[in-house]
Amino acid sequence: MNPQKIETAMKGILLAGGSGTRLHPMTLATSKQLLPVYDKPMIYYPLSTLMLAGIRDIMIISTPDDLPQFRRLLGDGTQYGVRFTYRVQPSPDGIAQAFLIAEDWLQGAACALALGDNLIFADHLSVLLQAAARRDVGATVFAYQVQDPERYGVVSFDADGRARDLVEKPAQPTSRWAVTGLYFYDSRVSAFARAIRPSARGELEITDLNRIYLEEGSLQVEKLGRGCAWLDAGVPDALMQAGMFVQTIQSRQGMLVGSPAEVAFRMGFIDAAQLRAIAQTVHKTELGRLLRDLADGR
Repeated sequence: MNPQKIETAMKGILLAGGSGTRLHPMTLATSKQLLPVYDKPMIYYPLSTLMLAGIRDIMIISTPDDLPQFRRLLGDGTQYGVRFTYRVQPSPDGIAQAFLIAEDWLQGAACALALGDNLIFADHLSVLLQAAARRDVGATVFAYQVQDPERYGVVSFDADGRARDLVEKPAQPTSRWAVTGLYFYDSRVSAFARAIRPSARGELEITDLNRIYLEEGSLQVEKLGRGCAWLDAGVPDALMQAGMFVQTIQSRQGMLVGSPAEVAFRMGFIDAAQLRAIAQTVHKTELGRLLRDLADGR
């Protein structure tokens, strides 16, 4: 029997653009979000995260050259019980530009945005994501402690643990809490994105968008602590670490990480017969075996 279906009216955006210069020469011929993270394309991991939040209507945004490859890989979403829409980002003008590209498609709906090179893993992740998706007003972001906060948008907290400030790639970080590449917003997000101006590097910064919510007091920052893993697989070392992490979890625990098919089944988007059909497409792999076992209740 399938699990009870869990879904939300919130829409999802998966941003898989950029030129991947930090991964050259691997990305000279393909999108970084199509590179393998152990046994799956990188994009499977943030896609699974959006689906864990109960989101079934997802727009994939990428470059003109790379978008056809994502269509070939993912199709229209029917196999996962979801709907995929595709849009081009002509040039990498900032993460917040995604809300302008998708504005007519959103039609005033709340939405979540996931970056295509981010992997988040936690035993209780679905609970956090579904709680964020249920918020009617404001925004929710997730923070994670890192050793190199100067690479990220950084959030600092006051003595009561409330978010106090957000700074994009600070030269002298006041905190080690980085904002991960997963964001939940209410229906005002496109209007707010239109209000921000390009930064000194010519981009519409997601940190500036988050700061609008922070300044009005409606930004919720969830800390991902012990028992959680966040990996930004945008550089070679992190890409290798992400692959080793997934391999360790799957081989030691027999637990799938970043499988849209598994998430679709557990969320009640597809049934056991549909899961077996997906498993058959990869029947010669360990992934296929794990999906068959799940469909058979083993």
